[in-house]
Amino acid sequence: MEEFNRLINAQLKTMEQLLYVQSEIERCQDIEKQFLMKQEEDKAKSIQEEIQDRKKELTKIHETFERQTEDVIRYYQQEQAAVQ
Repeated sequence: MEEFNRLINAQLKTMEQLLYVQSEIERCQDIEKQFLMKQEEDKAKSIQEEIQDRKKELTKIHETFERQTEDVIRYYQQEQAAVQ
C-alpha cells in the first residue's frame, strides 16, 4: 500500500504542476491581449514566445502524468491479482 500511496502522491504533485502551468499560460494570454489592444507588437511577440514555451512544458508534464496514471493502474492491477 505504501507504493500505491507514493505513486498517487507523485501524480498529485504532477497535477499541481500541470495546473500551475495552465494558469501561467492563461495569465500570459491575458497579457498578450492587452499588448495587442495597445498595438505593442514587440511585447506581444515576446509574450507569445513565452506562451509557446509554457505549452511545450505543459505537454511534457501531461505526458508524465499519463505515464504515472499507467503506473498507478498497473500497480493496482498487480495488487488485485495478488489478492486473488
